[in-house]
Amino acid sequence: MSGTQSSQVGGVAKGSTADMIARLKLVLPARWFADQTPVLDLVLGGLAALWATLYGLIGFAASQTRIATASGAFLDMAAQDYGGPGLARRVGETDAAFSARIRAGLLAPRATRAALIAAVTAETGRAPVVFEPFNTFDTGGYNSNTIGYNTVGGYGNLDLPYQCFLTVYRPVVAATGNDGGYNLGPGGYGVAPLAWSDLADDPGLIDDNDIYAAIVAVLPVNAVAWTRLSD
Repeated sequence: MSGTQSSQVGGVAKGSTADMIARLKLVLPARWFADQTPVLDLVLGGLAALWATLYGLIGFAASQTRIATASGAFLDMAAQDYGGPGLARRVGETDAAFSARIRAGLLAPRATRAALIAAVTAETGRAPVVFEPFNTFDTGGYNSNTIGYNTVGGYGNLDLPYQCFLTVYRPVVAATGNDGGYNLGPGGYGVAPLAWSDLADDPGLIDDNDIYAAIVAVLPVNAVAWTRLSD
């Protein structure tokens, strides 16, 4: 039993009770027993069941040492270790989705404008609008073809370095199940498909605090993002 990977040996799952019984019989002198050994099988079965349980536990423990294979409470603990209290499982979020989000966060770029846009887009599914008053590419300038009324961003301000104005669009949330929503038919009082629902019932749904946390996670410590949330 050099590893914990599941496999089939002669039609018997590696590490199973039947596999353990077969392994025990291999080290016993064959001439001591008849071809059919029901009493011996019962005795060996007790030991084999215990060892099979231990084998499964070893495999489970090994899988919890890596984020990609961790599950349940162990995945939640890994999130706390790597992301702190700001990285928590969302309501209804599966292990697979949570694991992917943790790993994506570990390798995500940070501390740049592109990183900010990428983080918000990944969180909401919609690209934000970033305006830096210190950045002439956003404000335009005289004697350039980037300036124009209602064309490029707005007024610049050299007194606002390392700051930006960020407009974030919340995710587009589909109706729960196949139910219609307000002003969406068909449906009626007591007539399907129309139902009262709570956004909290939608698995993995993010809220405004999740958006703010995603922004803070990528900002440099000396930067400020004045944020406006919009639908």
